[in-house]
Amino acid sequence: MTSLRIVFAGTPNFAARLLQVLLHSHHQVVAVYTQPDRPSGRGRRIVASQVKQLASQHALPLYQPIRFDEQTIQDCLAIQADVMVVVAYGLIIPMIVLDHFPYGGINVHASLLPKWRGAAPIQCAILAGDQQTGITIMQMVEDLDCGDSLDQKTCPIMAQDTAETLSNTLVELGCKRLLVILDNMSQLDPIAQDNSKASYAPKLDKAIASIDWRQPAKQLERLVRALNPKPTAYTCWQGKRLKIWSSTALESSTKPIANLPVGTVLAFSSEGLDVITRDGVLRLLTVQLEGRTKMQVGNFFNAYRNSIFPGDTRFTYPA
Repeated sequence: MTSLRIVFAGTPNFAARLLQVLLHSHHQVVAVYTQPDRPSGRGRRIVASQVKQLASQHALPLYQPIRFDEQTIQDCLAIQADVMVVVAYGLIIPMIVLDHFPYGGINVHASLLPKWRGAAPIQCAILAGDQQTGITIMQMVEDLDCGDSLDQKTCPIMAQDTAETLSNTLVELGCKRLLVILDNMSQLDPIAQDNSKASYAPKLDKAIASIDWRQPAKQLERLVRALNPKPTAYTCWQGKRLKIWSSTALESSTKPIANLPVGTVLAFSSEGLDVITRDGVLRLLTVQLEGRTKMQVGNFFNAYRNSIFPGDTRFTYPA
């Protein structure tokens, strides 16, 4: 079985897990590209990407360009490799670089292309209420996620899937399929994407995390799952941010609402914190008040049963 020399480019944990699989395969990773270290978290501490951390542990040649300028391109062209594997890298790689490698560049993308091209395919699939998604491994071209498909595998989106759990499912699928593709690079039959069926998954603005109670409960329940763990959906109560880690949508017919305004607490018990939406009720199940730890609603009820009450309208939403 042919062993390929690979240049790997990726940044988040999703990419690091694929890099880990390559490092334990019969292929050879000869260089790694990842994004520059950046401030992260409330303390804005400079943090290296998961890909950099893994590459450093294995003493791999590591590159962190801000962009592919002339010097970066020349450095990359000096690397002798067979293929470039790209996973959630975050920088545009010029075709002159991709064409330098005998097998070009291949990208592992977390959607069934051409659906959900772009930066947030997992989150957008959950937000849209899709019943299935999958992994596409494609030949890279200059346009974003438009290359010919080399392989696709589907998986269902379960009713309780969050961005984190679905990502875990997809990365496992991607790891298996990537090794199969690399072992058969000379025998593949690429399939062109149907651009007329394309949809775009842009990077999610943090503003989307603010719960708008004027939305239907089912849509808000999908939003909570799509933004778990980051950036995490939230509402505001008594001037503090209340993160919502899990919830469930109750049908509008399950409880009388009696023309109460959206954002009103309908009921609060150890079973859930029920808030009125435009259509139906959103039951909050796991929450985290600013400055406190995450807790199940039963514990939250015990702590705040005298502070939150039916008819409470202090859950705010964007203007």
